[in-house]
Amino acid sequence: MAPLYTIHQHQCHLKWDNSITPVATVTSGSVVNFDCLDASNGQITPSSTVESVTAMDFSQVDQVNGPIFVETAEPGDVLEVEFLELETADWGWTANIPGFGVLADVFEAPALKIWKIEKDENGQNFTWFKEGKIRSPTAPFCGEIGVAPGAIGAFSTIPPYRTGGNIDTKHVIKGTKIYLPIEAKGALFSVGDGHAAQGDGEVGGSALETPMKVSVRLTVHKDMPYVKEPSFLTPGPLASNFNTGKYYSTLGIDPDIKTAMKKAVTFIVDYLESVHGLTRIDAYMLCSVCVDLKMCEVVDMPNFAIGAFLPLSIFV
Repeated sequence: MAPLYTIHQHQCHLKWDNSITPVATVTSGSVVNFDCLDASNGQITPSSTVESVTAMDFSQVDQVNGPIFVETAEPGDVLEVEFLELETADWGWTANIPGFGVLADVFEAPALKIWKIEKDENGQNFTWFKEGKIRSPTAPFCGEIGVAPGAIGAFSTIPPYRTGGNIDTKHVIKGTKIYLPIEAKGALFSVGDGHAAQGDGEVGGSALETPMKVSVRLTVHKDMPYVKEPSFLTPGPLASNFNTGKYYSTLGIDPDIKTAMKKAVTFIVDYLESVHGLTRIDAYMLCSVCVDLKMCEVVDMPNFAIGAFLPLSIFV
């Protein structure tokens, strides 16, 4: 059996760069455990207020733990990352960060929601958005999953790339195998940005961000030339926090796909304000954690139809 490795919170970096010295060298098939801070790099805590968002040093956010050098990994190969365990902390946060999110031009002021993660009577994790009124199950995953780019230089951890990065894909849960095209010798794998829950699209710019303990198995493949950008194999049906109940959904219709997306989210915010009495900023942050965006129709020109799906099971 390959040895087990542990990567600690301080063993992290803030750029994707193939010149960074690896924190560990492992053989293909090894299991690596990571202890990851949240995406704020510890700047937001359970006692934080909105002032913490205003004061945040954005040069220190979205850090990733690693990199891990995987022996035998060469450019042109593929790294399989199998998620064995994903354990959240007992708290998390969602923020409206000025300049981020699909409605950044509408919601310009900072806001912060601290969530407490608890267990229900069946031992399943959940969290309250409004005590006694709105609650969400958790479905943990890592937003940042990637290997180093082949190009020389330091690349921001904020966006996704063809080698991975900040993919923020909620379906990469425990049991999922994600495949990353390798561009640098040793792959140089890193991971971070724990999410306890998120809607497809992460429309508000942040999910339910949380510190995370992560366990992965890293395996090199020499025979997967069809993997050109990140691809993944799920352990079952697509991940959903909400397996039962009704949805209220809105469609944004427009010849510009981004405008259609903004309309769909705006209409859900309107619904949450009018029917459930939420403030607009609370509704927007809730959308980022619980609402799924879907491309409902993209071929009947000149207009696109983008849907926003709100699970009504969150309302107690």
